Amino acid sequence: MVVQMGLLEPILDLLESEDPTVQCNSCACTMTLAVSESNRLAIGTAGGVTPLLSLANSYDPRVQQNAVGAILNLTQSERIQLVLCKEGALPVLTLLLESPDSEVQYYSCAALSNIAASAQHHEAMLRIGDRFLLRTLISLLSSSVGKVSSQACVCLRNLAAGAEAQAELVAKDVLPRLCSLLVSSSEDVNRAAVALLWVLSQYPHNQDALVCTELLQSLGMLLSLHTTDPVIAGHAACIIRNLNLSKNSTRVIESPCVEGLLHTMLSIDIHEDSLHYVTSCLAELAKQEGVTIHMVKWMNEPLTKRLVRLAGKWEHTETSFQAASIIRHMIEHEKMMLLLKYHITEIQAYLRNFLTHQEVRFQQLAISTFCRLQTDPEFSLAFRKSQMAKLLEQVRQQTEETQELLRAAICHADS
Repeated sequence: MVVQMGLLEPILDLLESEDPTVQCNSCACTMTLAVSESNRLAIGTAGGVTPLLSLANSYDPRVQQNAVGAILNLTQSERIQLVLCKEGALPVLTLLLESPDSEVQYYSCAALSNIAASAQHHEAMLRIGDRFLLRTLISLLSSSVGKVSSQACVCLRNLAAGAEAQAELVAKDVLPRLCSLLVSSSEDVNRAAVALLWVLSQYPHNQDALVCTELLQSLGMLLSLHTTDPVIAGHAACIIRNLNLSKNSTRVIESPCVEGLLHTMLSIDIHEDSLHYVTSCLAELAKQEGVTIHMVKWMNEPLTKRLVRLAGKWEHTETSFQAASIIRHMIEHEKMMLLLKYHITEIQAYLRNFLTHQEVRFQQLAISTFCRLQTDPEFSLAFRKSQMAKLLEQVRQQTEETQELLRAAICHADS
């Protein structure tokens, strides 16, 4: 209504007043108006960007805070981001990162994060003062103000889309700072740090640096403390899986990561996507014999029950497959076989579902699991009573029919 009544232009005119109180209040009005997309476009069209950038350098802390707050709200519009960059906002916001006022630091960092969400601005942002922005953001990771350090993580994560920026971050010793943030008492800081680490872990050239003992220790501790947090659990599992596990399994075993992942799997509150990442990571770890032995040590009745139930969650196909895969790798060990005997009925149920699944990998996993379990007298007796052999015979006949059809198709193709 303020904009429709024609009050925007007078408010923007007051930005150029010489009275700090008027400047402060007009900046506050502009910041409030800029919460909607249509108003952001109206402010940009009416020429509000230039005076706000000028007031962002004001010596009056109240004026400066409100001006940078208004700029932050404007950066939520991609169209106004272009106007801001054209008007020289990037060097202004970058210099404000060094402000002694933590509120100004936060606003400017959040504004830069919004701009960095669009890759088209990355080159210009990284070019400022010979990577000055990267260096300043890395230094802000050590800020005593939680929201500043977490926002610096967000901005670095948005900027680290390319291999070059990734390599620079690792070379500038960003990892020790992130290790400290992983054990921070603030969950927001934890989430921001682990999300940045996840981005860094996606590039193979960073993996050797990421496998350092300190980082794995911090990551394992974080998992153990926040087993119900889907952001932390999902990102941490992805980081661990992104490491070259066949090469680095010993270091993973020596850290609390495996224990943390297993405890996370117990959480009934964790989101389905995060649960999938956790089970997928554990399934990958279980392929390494040394890790499997370590996992079995941590297994108990609640964990076994959870794994079996996840394997039977037919509506979540991938999570079900990964849970069943973990079980298959661990049943080579006597302790796991003993724990599974309390869940024979549930195991038979998911094996039947797997055997009738259209995908061959499910059938193969079920047959492999069945063969191993059948060596135990109790499972063998239960399988005979439940007529599992009849179902296996049906699968065999279907497989033979498929093979005959394939042979015929190949002969026809050759001729």
